Amino acid sequence: MKKLLNNSVVCHSIGILGSLLLIDLLTGWRDQLPFTVINSFWLISAAYLGASITIPKITNYLLVDRKFYILPVLASTYGIIIGSIFLLRIDYSREVLIYGFALHLAWMYTSTAVRAEQHKLRFSVIDNFDYSAINPRLARLTITPLVELNLSKVQDGLVVDLHKDLTAEQEKFVADCSINNIPVFHSESIIEMVEGKVQTKHLSENAIGTLIPNPLYHTLKRIWESILIILSLPITLPVMLMTAILIKLESPGPAMFIQERVGQGGKSFRIYKFRSMTVKKDDSSDKFATQEQARVTKVGKVIRKVRIDELPQFFNVLKGEMSLIGPRPEQESFVKQFEQEIPFYGYRHMVKPGITGWAQTVQGYADDTDSTRNKLAHDLYYIKHLSFWLDMNIVLKTIRTILTGFGAK
Repeated sequence: MKKLLNNSVVCHSIGILGSLLLIDLLTGWRDQLPFTVINSFWLISAAYLGASITIPKITNYLLVDRKFYILPVLASTYGIIIGSIFLLRIDYSREVLIYGFALHLAWMYTSTAVRAEQHKLRFSVIDNFDYSAINPRLARLTITPLVELNLSKVQDGLVVDLHKDLTAEQEKFVADCSINNIPVFHSESIIEMVEGKVQTKHLSENAIGTLIPNPLYHTLKRIWESILIILSLPITLPVMLMTAILIKLESPGPAMFIQERVGQGGKSFRIYKFRSMTVKKDDSSDKFATQEQARVTKVGKVIRKVRIDELPQFFNVLKGEMSLIGPRPEQESFVKQFEQEIPFYGYRHMVKPGITGWAQTVQGYADDTDSTRNKLAHDLYYIKHLSFWLDMNIVLKTIRTILTGFGAK
């Protein structure tokens, strides 16, 4: 049975067909199904199929445990289906939708647990580097040093530091792996894959072209983000109006906080935020948010925790100054400081800054040079691997961030 489930087609066919059979039994076996039930069967099958395709794509960029993505992805695909029902006025059965979601959720968790070993990558290592730096506890990954150079001992791939010396025998073995279609990974690439950040100390060895985003996706990203913001305005505008009123009632000063930030190409723009602190004196110097905690208002604490203070940046996105997802924009004074202290810092300006981003959801808040250096490594990873599926991964991580308050200052 386990061997059968390891085949994705078989596994998901059981998930779809098995759930339809069970739903029919639970709702009363009938020879002639009502039109609403037939429609609902098609709809829930589409939702399951969408989730089963999406989960591997989203979890491809960081070797994480897939089970953490099952609920949000399945809920999202069902949400799209429900939205389609109301938009297109499709006749449906509420009972079938509820049963379908519950059964699909249970099956996805069960099959993922059974297939966990199949999803694990097994890499063999030529130990010409410190492979303890690859922490398998962070990933679905096992690392095994090669005792003998035998092709049959290598399973999913070979890891080696290609920048360090190899013996003649080891060089021949690496070549043999490539000839026999066994993937050979540079050690730094695997560390990058596991940790979700670019190793900036080796950035000079990378082709700069790897950090240039795909221009086609860059255009599509602008389109889908703008559409998403416009569709959400009926919900977000009342929230913004209520937030502005509460800020004005609590403390004197404007409801909005407008500040110069550095954007794509190093160009400055004015970022919009809801004011979460008391008004700063004109002669005050720029500080990190952790140094300004005493000025945070009661309303400010709440809107920061759930990221409502960032909602006005939707208008920055519509103006083309920002994206929904990208490296967070920094103040010009800090940019000048970090460009002096951190090599390659300016590369983060190759894309538009974002309201949320990879570094924000993985690392959290940065409040000094060392944490900013680490944040840069995450930002460059995002730029290097920029794609729709990585953006969707960040969307799901951002939902977790909003619910937990991770990284809020």
